[in-house]
Amino acid sequence: MGEEYASLRNGNDVRGNALPCGKEEVTLTKKRVVRIAAAFCRWLFERKIFPRIAVGHDSRLTSDELVSWTVEGITGAGYDVILTGLSSTPSMFMLLQDGVAEASVMITASHLPKEKNGLKFFVRSSGLGGEDVKTILNFAAEGLYVSSKKGTVSSENYLPRYAAALVEKVRTATGEREPLKGKRIVVDAGNGVGGFYVDLVLRPLGADPTGSQFSEPDGNFPNHVPNPENAEAMKSISEAVVKYSADFGIIFDTDADRAGAVMKGGAEINRNRLIALTSRILLSEKKGGTIVTDSVTSDGLSTFIAAHGGVHQRFKRGYKNVIDEAKRLESSGIDCPLAIETSGHAALKENYFLDDGAYLVTRLLIALAQEAKKGNDLMSLIA
Repeated sequence: MGEEYASLRNGNDVRGNALPCGKEEVTLTKKRVVRIAAAFCRWLFERKIFPRIAVGHDSRLTSDELVSWTVEGITGAGYDVILTGLSSTPSMFMLLQDGVAEASVMITASHLPKEKNGLKFFVRSSGLGGEDVKTILNFAAEGLYVSSKKGTVSSENYLPRYAAALVEKVRTATGEREPLKGKRIVVDAGNGVGGFYVDLVLRPLGADPTGSQFSEPDGNFPNHVPNPENAEAMKSISEAVVKYSADFGIIFDTDADRAGAVMKGGAEINRNRLIALTSRILLSEKKGGTIVTDSVTSDGLSTFIAAHGGVHQRFKRGYKNVIDEAKRLESSGIDCPLAIETSGHAALKENYFLDDGAYLVTRLLIALAQEAKKGNDLMSLIA
């Protein structure tokens, strides 16, 4: 029994087959998901965290089913549920900062194939790590955690509030209500969650999003893999930028915790280039910071960061490892404005060290607006 649950741990998340996949059987069954959700409540109760848990999901085919099972497990354990509907993974952490709930569960498997799904857990201080998930799965294997009091279920669509905060950040930084007016910016959401960025962020800032594509949530992912690391996906957004003569292109993964970018003319900004650009922006605001990355970044990136007043520290692969290393350095008195993996997982200190693709590209758009006033484009920052 224990191995059945232990095998569902994938790093810091629970992941498995929610649909049959070739010869592989469904591993995220109703029984297991209910038990895991209830086990999360047991984990929270032991830490005196209660009584509300927000539950959101991405566009996967099995999301509604997993949400219903998660709700069954949570309410059976005596906790109240707040359903947030279609959500980005970062918004499920940010709603905790806004006091909407005390903990949250995101139903997602990020960029993995459509047969996959999973659960990601947050409390107000951070996302849960691998050891926490291991404990929860051990609890689930022991049996169903129940309470004599059944929890309630309510709903709150938090994503518009999350997006409004991004809009306000750009307006505050630029001093303008529509700082992107006259700019054509296209978004490729890959039929995941990121389509919200078009109407809730770009349009209010004055941008023309003509040419944006695949904004309709569709768990079949019929156009391309929703993954900024995927060559086909990057080719798709690059072609859209060229076709519509856009000034900037944005591509999100399924749950919008990662992003890639494309400059005017179709030049891709991902991997080392994305790290270089983000580092340059942050180091121009405050010199001397340490940029923590995974181990596969280039020597040229190290030279670039040093040339702009920063320190490059490589660490072992895995976005949570990189983030945890930045937090460790911060606790020892070393300024770490950015923890970023070449996959596109980027966590800024100013944003709770949350890996948030929408926040990252919002930071890039602020720089885009500021450089445009000087007659420059973003490529000039990393030329």
